[in-house]
Amino acid sequence: MTLRQTLLATAVVASAVLPGSGIAQPISGLYVGAGAGLNNWLDNKNRGIHVHDNDIGVVALASIGWGFGNGFRAEVEGNYRNQEIKRLSLNDVTVGRSGDVNRYGAMANLLFDFDLSGFGIAPRVFQPYLGAGAGYAWTEYSNARFNPGASSYRIDDTGGAFAWQAILGGAVGIAPGLALTVEYRYFNALQPDLAVTRTAGPVNAAVPGKYRPEGENHSLLFGLRYAFNAPPAPPPVAEAPVQTPAPEVARTYLVFFDWDRADLTDRARQVITEAATATRRLQSTKIEVAGHADRSGTPQYNQRLSERRAQAVAAELVRQGINRSEIGITAYGESRPLVPTADGVREPQNRRVEIVLR
Repeated sequence: MTLRQTLLATAVVASAVLPGSGIAQPISGLYVGAGAGLNNWLDNKNRGIHVHDNDIGVVALASIGWGFGNGFRAEVEGNYRNQEIKRLSLNDVTVGRSGDVNRYGAMANLLFDFDLSGFGIAPRVFQPYLGAGAGYAWTEYSNARFNPGASSYRIDDTGGAFAWQAILGGAVGIAPGLALTVEYRYFNALQPDLAVTRTAGPVNAAVPGKYRPEGENHSLLFGLRYAFNAPPAPPPVAEAPVQTPAPEVARTYLVFFDWDRADLTDRARQVITEAATATRRLQSTKIEVAGHADRSGTPQYNQRLSERRAQAVAAELVRQGINRSEIGITAYGESRPLVPTADGVREPQNRRVEIVLR
């Protein structure tokens, strides 16, 4: 697989991962991280020895750091890269196709997390970052053999040199304190001196001498990062309970009558007017009109009298604009006195009609 193909495939994977939402937190305090991915070590040529057409290799790293709560982070990192040698040439003639290159190092990095909330992207969802680092890297050539003519040579040596890197990444939160990271890293190191050993051939054959490989690498990593003191996820917002309106208290209006009469007095019409007005204002759906009588007559007579009184009140409500279909009429005679009395007593408060609005 070429680097171009690898980058294209990784971009597809990243586009599937990054839109997810989570709780990537601005880091304050201790955190750890780890990542792994693909590495491409650029072809290099030195003293006639050319290592090129290399396969895509692997990279892995682990880090521990501290976030300062203002976007800046500082960390130390250990890393490892491996690449298989696919082709080795001497003076532009292919003379070998074997060997491995291992590079491992220790770096100190400074990074900055960007706040995109001004663009409508909360840090809890996605947070990009940039960084740079410097340190020391060891380059190891393992069993890199080449055979120019009758002689055989091998590079099987390790050398160290100053190294530096640039970091471009993004974090997607997946749990409180835990984030998925995606990174591109440019890694480079100064050229170490590696010994070239003759393994076969004439004694007087020339030895190329020291080989000084270049150290440019392009890496693409996926990883996890955990911040130890990240705040917990906010509790889910509880839905406000549905407020059930309290049932409205029924309103009662009392219309009183003269003894043995069912016609309306001026005061009775005034009370009925108040009830009609309240009915329209409160949009009452039910109006109960109940007639009553005192105990001065026979039960049969009082029943008929209470009915006439209820009918008179209902008629006045209709005259004042209340629909007849909204009015329910009942008559109780002398069976429900407001003031209990003995039989035959003319009690004024028992000669009434009750208007109840519901």
